[in-house]
Amino acid sequence: MGENIRNHTKRDQAIPEQRKKLINAIERDLLGDDNILAVFYGGSIGNGCTDLYSDIDLRIVVKDDMFEQYRLNKKERAKTWGNVLFFEDFPWTTYSIAHFDTFIKVDTFYYHIKGIQPSVWLQEIKIVKDSQGFVDQVVEKSRKLSYLPSLQDVDIWRTKFFSYVHEVYRRVQRGEIYYALQCIDNLRLSITTGWFMVAGIQPNTFGDWAKIEGSRSRLEGWQLSLLEGWYSKRDREDIFKVTKAIIPEFKKIHESLCEMVGLEMNDQWVDEIVGMTL
Repeated sequence: MGENIRNHTKRDQAIPEQRKKLINAIERDLLGDDNILAVFYGGSIGNGCTDLYSDIDLRIVVKDDMFEQYRLNKKERAKTWGNVLFFEDFPWTTYSIAHFDTFIKVDTFYYHIKGIQPSVWLQEIKIVKDSQGFVDQVVEKSRKLSYLPSLQDVDIWRTKFFSYVHEVYRRVQRGEIYYALQCIDNLRLSITTGWFMVAGIQPNTFGDWAKIEGSRSRLEGWQLSLLEGWYSKRDREDIFKVTKAIIPEFKKIHESLCEMVGLEMNDQWVDEIVGMTL
């Protein structure tokens, strides 16, 4: 085991150089293709904050009349960039996730032109091809945008939180402890979503824990401490104890968000919902 870890460490230290080689192979393949209108990188490459384990978030804009052909060929194309160990996607989707033998993952998304619209997610990207200049225009418009949760966003957020609280109780009563612990995770993630909304930061897609912990975390120390404290063992009483401990922070966030979007805040209603299980 120790020898394997040492081998992995050596491999990991080589990842940045291997990532450069993979990016070079990708660009050699894509930049001269006239059916490809634009190529850009999102994620950590897009914002210039890569670390040892950063993926390659690749975005490809294809001519409309060639789009389906390119989508169907997404896996075969990725194989020309390097040695793919396995793919992690579905045949009917517009993306392909390739895991290479260098321990580098390439997330490739194919787009129609109309699929590239101004968004806070496009404020920091690295453009390497933009034959018609439309991606650069979209980036300019994107940088003028700011994130503000809507009334609907907040209502969906709080009702999903309530549903996870209720589901914890049901799953514990059924003896489905793994399911109950998954609901605890979702309650923690719901809280981080609320923190981001209050701070005016676009939350991750629900279920995505990227940049919640570690050196890239966008949370403050006290928030990380709370998340760490909301840890539960496989014990029904501990699960209920942790669930109950999360509620006060939810109420604080809920109050702030209701004030932001003009949504009625009814503490009695919240207590009634939570009180059905705790």
